[in-house]
Amino acid sequence: MSFVQSRGDDEEKSTDVAAGAPPNRGDDVEWTDPDLVKVHYDLSGWTFEQRAELSETLAEGDVPHQWEGDELVVPEAIEAEVDAMFVALEAELGPFPVHLAVDEPGTEFGLVEWPAEDLEVLQLALIEAEIPHRWEGRTLLVATDAEDTVDDLLDAIEAGEVASLDEGADAPDGALHDLYEVGDRLARDATNGSAREQLMTLAPELDARRPPYGIAAHAWGVIVQQAQALVVVFEAGGSTEAIEAAAAELRSVARPYV
Repeated sequence: MSFVQSRGDDEEKSTDVAAGAPPNRGDDVEWTDPDLVKVHYDLSGWTFEQRAELSETLAEGDVPHQWEGDELVVPEAIEAEVDAMFVALEAELGPFPVHLAVDEPGTEFGLVEWPAEDLEVLQLALIEAEIPHRWEGRTLLVATDAEDTVDDLLDAIEAGEVASLDEGADAPDGALHDLYEVGDRLARDATNGSAREQLMTLAPELDARRPPYGIAAHAWGVIVQQAQALVVVFEAGGSTEAIEAAAAELRSVARPYV
């Protein structure tokens, strides 16, 4: 499976006991039984939302399991059932990260000085490219055979050239020009109702990771951030001066690209 790293609890232990009988459900499993063979799924790369959905699915299916840190542990007798569950979840929530096991050789990239937004872009790109990896703090370890690919990816992100490997989801048509126009109109007149309505309609559709064609991800991220800041000023009932200042800043960051 590409989405989790699974391993047996004891590679040398005979599985005859577990394989010959149906698994107990729920609280009936004797987890301390020395003859119980268990399978571990490493989910260290999963998001909070993905883990929450998994927990709900486990509960609804009365699937016997335990958590050991970032690992989900289940009896080996239901491994096939759990594998099928992961396949269904991946179709709904995926793709999931491909985990690089601790005992696998890897190449380190120290990213201590990287901003959080660039780290998020990197994580999405690693998942979409199905590159085996794991994080140790802000140090990224990737499969050795993916070293050159990741090196190029890091350079592209630092240059503001990568938002996501998914090229099929760009910003709404005309969004950049519309944001410039909104900023310009509101900077001149904070009471311009049509400009405000246009901003409030467009803002929820903006994603800093989905720039318009030809615009670097970093530059688009700055523009989206300023548009969102202007929305916050409106929602907070900001003064005319505050609205005009935020709108002028939006116009300023968008101007070089229109």
